[in-house]
Amino acid sequence: MEEVQMSEELFWLLDGSRLECKQGDAMMLLTVTEDLWPHIAMISAGEIVALDRRCLRLALWPGTTTTGNMIRTGKATLAAFAGGKAHYLRLLLEELPELPDAEYPRTRFAASVAASRTDTAKYADILTGVTIRLNNPAEVLERWERTLDELMR
Repeated sequence: MEEVQMSEELFWLLDGSRLECKQGDAMMLLTVTEDLWPHIAMISAGEIVALDRRCLRLALWPGTTTTGNMIRTGKATLAAFAGGKAHYLRLLLEELPELPDAEYPRTRFAASVAASRTDTAKYADILTGVTIRLNNPAEVLERWERTLDELMR
């Protein structure tokens, strides 16, 4: 891992704006289970926001394996694809207080970038990472907007 801040391309993906353009982008969030197995979950642009190139906030569903792993270890790795590159962030996590008036209750985390790496290949172009299609874009985008607003509090 090289620098301790995310790249400009990744920051653009995670800046919390233009969600309608990012609704198909999904990223991989990796944690470690109690029995030391890697655990992979998907996270969308509506569940993570970069405050700057070193600090992020994440909103995860309560009670999931990923959420439990993050609470227990205080660590996760984000793998994302943007700007024709693969981006990997090692994150140090701190659970944030619950928002009693949250419209969509989530377990919230503050994250700092502990390490960052951008990966490219000279012999190939990375065209896409995980791509999704929302079943009900209007409903999901509204929920994402509110979730990101609540993450900023």
